[in-house]
Amino acid sequence: MLRAHKIRLYPNNKQATYFAKACGISRFAYNWGLSEWKRRHEAGEKVTEGALRKELNAVKHEQFPWMLEVTKCAPQLAIKNDLNSAFKNFFAKRAGFPKFHKKGVHDSFSLSNDQFSVKETAVSIPKLGDVRIAESLRFAGKIMGAAISRIADKWYMAIQVEIPEPEPTHTGENQAVGVDLGIKALATLSDGTVVCGSKASRLCEKKLKRLNQELSRRKGAKKGEAQSNNFKKTKRKIARLYARMANIRMDGIHKLTTMLVKKYDLIGIEDLNVAGMMKNHYLARSIADMSFFEFRRQLEYKGSITGSRVVVADRFFASSKTCNVCGSKLDELALSVRDWTCDDCGTYHDRDVNAAINIRNYAVSSTVSACGELGEVSRSMKQELNVKLKALVRID
Repeated sequence: MLRAHKIRLYPNNKQATYFAKACGISRFAYNWGLSEWKRRHEAGEKVTEGALRKELNAVKHEQFPWMLEVTKCAPQLAIKNDLNSAFKNFFAKRAGFPKFHKKGVHDSFSLSNDQFSVKETAVSIPKLGDVRIAESLRFAGKIMGAAISRIADKWYMAIQVEIPEPEPTHTGENQAVGVDLGIKALATLSDGTVVCGSKASRLCEKKLKRLNQELSRRKGAKKGEAQSNNFKKTKRKIARLYARMANIRMDGIHKLTTMLVKKYDLIGIEDLNVAGMMKNHYLARSIADMSFFEFRRQLEYKGSITGSRVVVADRFFASSKTCNVCGSKLDELALSVRDWTCDDCGTYHDRDVNAAINIRNYAVSSTVSACGELGEVSRSMKQELNVKLKALVRID
């Protein structure tokens, strides 16, 4: 399997200039390939990433000689990896039509494994020398490639390493858990545990507002004006603040997902329509601050490593409106209603905990095998549900 280790780089001025130039050439090649794809598609031609790369190689010596100043991987892998992946996601309906890349937004370029070598305290790149790194490579295995990117004013290198499949680590307790995601709390577990999100946007809200006001007063804020040094300094401060917010957010999600896959063998989550939820302008900022998609992505890849099974409940599964005891379902339940009492069995429900329990039960029921037998987790949960129902019958 492939694992990536993202390490901070400490380039000198010459090396940082080289990185910035390579990012610009990678961006240009991506945009050139996208423009050529559109032109050929409109002409009725069949377009492949291989054909685009061959054409770029044929014309770059005459039309784009400045591309030769950096590694050949920067333009080639921008088309082979980035543009090709963008179109694959588009045709698979996982993303919209590819857009042109802008300068200063997600600047990065890729390197093949023959274009660099990793040492204990540095990365050696041909024609550039050794670039200091913050830590040594964590994984031992065959290096497949790397991507160098800039976040704010810092440079990072994500090194891909092929390692053997790890042995699944199970707790042996066959535990199952349901996770209900929200904006007031990042996650509510079916056992009643509430995990508050980092809410990084609110944490840095005042400082961000002050910096934006400062930026608007600097020379260069208006369109067409030359940017002053103070304007550029404030822009760097804002970029660093956004990077800090992203780090705070990612730290909280990493800790939560790691805890879940280490403790539980079966994890149930919701299939949230994040794009639709973001259309609510009153809640969009809070939803974006919780990073629901990133939570699911981390949970799925970490679950594949530890052996934990992640079950995604159907998008239209009414987890909040369904009583987890008797199964009765409410017709309507406003978002402002945080607790309710079931009319049929009289059970009092906390909205989020009830939803998490229903998601857990959904995940348990999905473990039914083709022959109709239940796994250990399913049997234990079914017994627990039967005990609740029998107790309810005795009360009535």
